[in-house]
Amino acid sequence: MPLKTSYSGVLPSRNKLLSQTFLEDSQAKFYVGVDVGTGSARACVIDHFGKILSLAEKPIKREEVRSNFITQSSKEIWDVVCHCVKAVLQESEVDPKNVHGIGFDATCSLVVVSATDLKEVAVGPDFSNNDQNIILWMDHRAMKETEEINSTGDKCLKYVGGQMSVEMDIPKIKWLKNNLETKIFKDCKFFNLPDYLTFKATGRENRSFCSAVCKQGFLPAGVEGSKLGWSEEFLNSVGLSELTTNDFERLGGSLRNKKNFLSAGECVGLLDVKSACELGLTQHCRVGSGIIDAYAGWVGTVAAKPSSAIPGLSENEDQKNDFNSAIGRLAAVAGTSTCHILLSKDPIFVHGVWGPYKDVLGKNFWTAEGGQSCTGALLAHVIKTHPAFTELSQLADAASKSMFEYLNSMLETLVRKRNERSVVSLAKHFFFYGDYHGNRSPIADPNMRACIIGQSMDNSVEDLAVTYLGACEFISQQTRQIIEAMLEDGHKIDAIFMSGGQCRNGLLMRLLADCTGLPIMIPRYIDAAVVFGSALLGAAASKAFDPANEKTISQTRRSSLSQTEKVFNDSYQPIQNLSGEDQNLAIDVSPLHSTPNYISNIPATLNSHISPIVERPLHVVVSAKNDKDTSISTVIGGLQKERCNSTDLLWKVMQELTGEAKVVNPNNKTHPDRILLDTKYQIFLDMAENQIKYRNMVDRVEIPLVNKSK
Repeated sequence: MPLKTSYSGVLPSRNKLLSQTFLEDSQAKFYVGVDVGTGSARACVIDHFGKILSLAEKPIKREEVRSNFITQSSKEIWDVVCHCVKAVLQESEVDPKNVHGIGFDATCSLVVVSATDLKEVAVGPDFSNNDQNIILWMDHRAMKETEEINSTGDKCLKYVGGQMSVEMDIPKIKWLKNNLETKIFKDCKFFNLPDYLTFKATGRENRSFCSAVCKQGFLPAGVEGSKLGWSEEFLNSVGLSELTTNDFERLGGSLRNKKNFLSAGECVGLLDVKSACELGLTQHCRVGSGIIDAYAGWVGTVAAKPSSAIPGLSENEDQKNDFNSAIGRLAAVAGTSTCHILLSKDPIFVHGVWGPYKDVLGKNFWTAEGGQSCTGALLAHVIKTHPAFTELSQLADAASKSMFEYLNSMLETLVRKRNERSVVSLAKHFFFYGDYHGNRSPIADPNMRACIIGQSMDNSVEDLAVTYLGACEFISQQTRQIIEAMLEDGHKIDAIFMSGGQCRNGLLMRLLADCTGLPIMIPRYIDAAVVFGSALLGAAASKAFDPANEKTISQTRRSSLSQTEKVFNDSYQPIQNLSGEDQNLAIDVSPLHSTPNYISNIPATLNSHISPIVERPLHVVVSAKNDKDTSISTVIGGLQKERCNSTDLLWKVMQELTGEAKVVNPNNKTHPDRILLDTKYQIFLDMAENQIKYRNMVDRVEIPLVNKSK
């Protein structure tokens, strides 16, 4: 597939202006973000206003030579990353010497290399191809090993939702020990993919708290009495004593060296000679600590400023330089599935929610991670499996609309045709429970399945529209269930910060707001929120590298500032339509950030609740020296110059560069739709509880019968 870029042919006037103003200034600063997903890698370049100047995407391969064995190549991924970074630099016409920082995010996949020569090590299942040295996050080969690990009941499991997932690193490493030649396994070094990318960029083996804590059972200092981070007792108990040798060097070392593990926004170091050449950058470019893709979505969205006042968020404005301002802002990173990430000052344990994780986003802050295993994929499944799918496809093509856009229009028409009160009331007697792929949060039961009550033999497109409406309602009601579980155990939530293609679905956003009773924040970069978050990590790393040297002031005359404002106003828009296959509703089991763009804009009647964004360049600090010499201070987009810790620095970068967000406010509690949805929420909970009850009733009879027959 060809390299995909956005903004092609759109930005010549802006690029020309940049060349005339910022690029003439040797102190102009730009930042690059890199996002590696399951099916593709992306790169973007942003300026110190937080504007994306260019974005490029290129596919990456994966192999599945046997069911549940899914691998990738770290060499291919790095080559694609370099290709994308060079592409955005070329398209944006940004001089590489003016790129001061780069950040990386990636899927939580396991990379295996030789400790002796750092060459790729084959991860199986037949171990014949060393190029395939990554066990993909979605690989489920280590089911038996996962069960054995969880049977230990070790204290570190308490901080990964009570048990490790088959998609985490330690079960995969244990599988490799059981299947690799002993000599080869003893020479293996292990990286989570985000950390491998920063290693490739710098040559330094620093690891991120995000990868180690969330996916490898690492406990930061003080958690459960931890001093080293890794638990020798735990690794010995699960048969991985090899990992404890030489101060856990095969996992990146321990906390004996306090610089080994970094939080989001901290600086790993400078690009080394080789990587700078391969990326098309210079050696003075700083590299931020890598994080898992969904967490980059949190970084790229939660500091957005609402286009209208939001209770709770507005109250935090006095703390604009304090990471505490991020508490209460739930990031919903939506794609094939949805991940819910929330910050707290103290550890809060919630059943069915992973964590609490310490230090992964900010030092001495804790993170909770909930999730829905099937959201974007659910909507696609409902449409593609309905008997009217072919007819819908033809009708949508004839109307030059996406299928989702056509369905949303049809629901508006059905309200009038059936004389219903609203779109929501069209499904008042249709009860859809959509855990087709099991439940992650808050029930945490992989055996949960879908259930539909109220289905008829109607095979029309109208029936498909109502079924789709029921699926949207399920996603929203389950989000409420997750949020209520978090609130009940002590979390604070003021608003939901969305990202991903689902943001374009005004119907779904309205249902989310009314089901949860919370305002929904829509970022300016809907599809690029994750890679944008990585660019913010690069900006924070640039500032954090040497605060004493980060006091530069870029001076531009007032006339240049005025001209720049106009250009940035013209360019304030979300990135859209990156992937051609998205137009064809091609669903892939992709990471959270690889959101299909098939959820399109919908009729104004459904979208009218979304308030407009005030379009202006953000956070330019103007300081008049005298009437003849007016300059702008652009220390990372107007950041204050005082020194601060890396956590507060990251928040300042996020706040200054993220920009504004559209707001979808919930209807009043007395609104008829809110009342109906509250009632149906009780039915939703009952459907979940009864499914578990019925399954247990059958198992009490069936299991003894099966055992007896043996």
